[in-house]
Amino acid sequence: MAKMTKAKAFQAYLPRCHRTYSCIHCRAHLASHDELISKSFQGSQGRAYLFNSVVNVGCGPAEERVLLTGLHAVADIYCENCKTTLGWKYEHAFESSQKYKEGKFIIELAHMIKDNGWE
Repeated sequence: MAKMTKAKAFQAYLPRCHRTYSCIHCRAHLASHDELISKSFQGSQGRAYLFNSVVNVGCGPAEERVLLTGLHAVADIYCENCKTTLGWKYEHAFESSQKYKEGKFIIELAHMIKDNGWE
């Protein structure tokens, strides 16, 4: 006999009055515009934004990668709803000039869309 499970309430909803970024694949909220730090980042699939904090995002295990700005320990992040890989979280920067990235999140533009109040 199959066991029925209750649907998981996965989403944190950001206030409708704020400009938000959402997953382009399922429209789950990802970040508020207020959390945007920089638009000058490069992801593996093109341009990316750096955010101070995100919602509805899961995090994989950290691994060391050589990125454009040197060696970092990063963990891939994915949408909690549709499981699409969105970018990564900076866990550790090995160069002192890159320490400001620690604990911050990269989301690639290819995976997000602007929602709420951008007119």
